[in-house]
Amino acid sequence: MAGLPVTIDDVRHAATVLHSHVRRTPVMSCASLGEGVWLKAELFQRTGAFKVRGAFSRIAQLSPEERARGVVTCSAGNHAAAVALAGRELGTNALVMMPSWASQAKVDATRAYGATADLEAADATEAFARMHAEAEETGRVIVHPFDDRAVMAGQGTLGLELCEQVGDVTQVVVPVGGGGLLSGVATAVKALAPNARVIGVEPSSIATLATSIAAGLPVPRPPGVSIADALGPPSIGAGPLTVLRELVDDAVSVSEEQIAEAFRFLYARAKLAVEPAAAAPAAALLAGLVEPVPGTVLVLSGGNVSADVAARLLAG
Repeated sequence: MAGLPVTIDDVRHAATVLHSHVRRTPVMSCASLGEGVWLKAELFQRTGAFKVRGAFSRIAQLSPEERARGVVTCSAGNHAAAVALAGRELGTNALVMMPSWASQAKVDATRAYGATADLEAADATEAFARMHAEAEETGRVIVHPFDDRAVMAGQGTLGLELCEQVGDVTQVVVPVGGGGLLSGVATAVKALAPNARVIGVEPSSIATLATSIAAGLPVPRPPGVSIADALGPPSIGAGPLTVLRELVDDAVSVSEEQIAEAFRFLYARAKLAVEPAAAAPAAALLAGLVEPVPGTVLVLSGGNVSADVAARLLAG
């Protein structure tokens, strides 16, 4: 739509940039969820999550001079690995501000892809502050996890794919943290399937989507915690929120136990080992918050769950 920070043309351009760097992930059916319900399995993406789409889209736009200065970002895991990989393949040095509590597995993955991991931040808010300070002091280019036009456009390529793969899409259910994925997918889906509903899902303990849409500006997340830690940035981004206010049809929230139950359901019935954040759309459907009509697509955003977390969730 006119006036929004990201358009379908931006998404289509990102798709041409990304085709040699990201995977076209499969769409799968699961009869146990309902006839005509589909799972967009982004856990099979490179680095195990959708974030590589936005990272490659943004870094590909850098000039040679900007690439020489390097990039900086902040993330507890998925975006960190994505920026590290994109930086390595596109020829720029990456520095990632990670909170001190980030899992060792995600820190190790970020470093293995070639980035430097800074673990000085006590929490996500401090990691964002350190990112901005580093860019100001050194000239590194910020690759924002979600509040960036190129990042949103890159994430939107997932929406292009699922519309091509499913055909008659009636509703798309997407987990939301900072809003980059939901805004990008909504942009693509509403352009290609205008009558389809787009629904955002977040943990009830840290939910801000509905209140942010109502307020017209990002509302800070409450100080709660969630097993879906990938959905817990300080707030939804201002740019994504502009899109979400126009294009998202509904915002629902799910409890920690509903997320855990969906995690176990996907593991047992679909044989998919997703991360807790990626289980949120299935949680909304299983809890009756989303109707399982034919043409429903649940976006399983990633699969980077540590062995100890997975074991605890599977044990109930």
